[in-house]
Amino acid sequence: MKDLMVFGRTGQVARELARLAPDARFLGRDEADLTDPEACARAIREAMPSAVINAAAWTAVDRAEDEEAEATLVNGEAPGAMARACADLGIPFVQISTDYVFDGSGERPWRPGDPVGPLGAYGRSKLAGEEAVRAAGGTHAILRTSWVFSAHGANFVKTMLRLGATRERLTVVMDQVGGPTPAAEIAATCLAMAEALVSKPELSGTYHLSGAPDVSWAGFAREIFRQADLPCEVQDIPSAEYPQKAHRPANSRMDCSDLSRFGLARPDWRQGLARVLSDLQGVSS
Repeated sequence: MKDLMVFGRTGQVARELARLAPDARFLGRDEADLTDPEACARAIREAMPSAVINAAAWTAVDRAEDEEAEATLVNGEAPGAMARACADLGIPFVQISTDYVFDGSGERPWRPGDPVGPLGAYGRSKLAGEEAVRAAGGTHAILRTSWVFSAHGANFVKTMLRLGATRERLTVVMDQVGGPTPAAEIAATCLAMAEALVSKPELSGTYHLSGAPDVSWAGFAREIFRQADLPCEVQDIPSAEYPQKAHRPANSRMDCSDLSRFGLARPDWRQGLARVLSDLQGVSS
């Protein structure tokens, strides 16, 4: 779409958006620092784009436990300022959120309207962003997603490939279950939502996107090694044996059925994984 503005330049989703929408204007930290929410809003008002996608965020989950104020500034206050600027201009705003807004209880897939209950600072900061975007009162889509991976940046797939190439066995958590999501699919969905909202503001709301089928981290690792033809063995362990500063949701299953309002459906993450491995092979060759 024409005159699209994207916050973020080097992150996983931003890099995929650049592939799909090379003519969009991408704002990195040098042009729009999310620790200065009003500067972000000012950038929108000055450019007057046709739509805005926020693909920038604080994603250091464990560090957020010690720096919650900073995480909330980036994940909560900045999106709120962006959304208010978009509401003033009457243009759509797309915000990427997370499964971490839920408490991870039960086994049923989380629906967009289910009660939220973040377990830690990162989830609280993202929830603050959701609330601020809704409060702005403009045309918007909040897209909750999970377990993002791509050929760019730091993510589970790249970590497993690095470790699996040098080790015979890895221990991986088996009691956290969710849907790995290719960053390319998130980018494509954000674009589809932004474009649809221009003419159909009634589609505003909160949506879920995660890859199918649901799997544990251990199961995800096994598929990575299978597709990459690595002989590394995966040993299942409970979360208690892999302590981290921030608590992770045990149940990150997400009900993505509302995507049908945009003519979209859950992607198969295994196909996305194959594409990522192909991209990485191209980089290394």
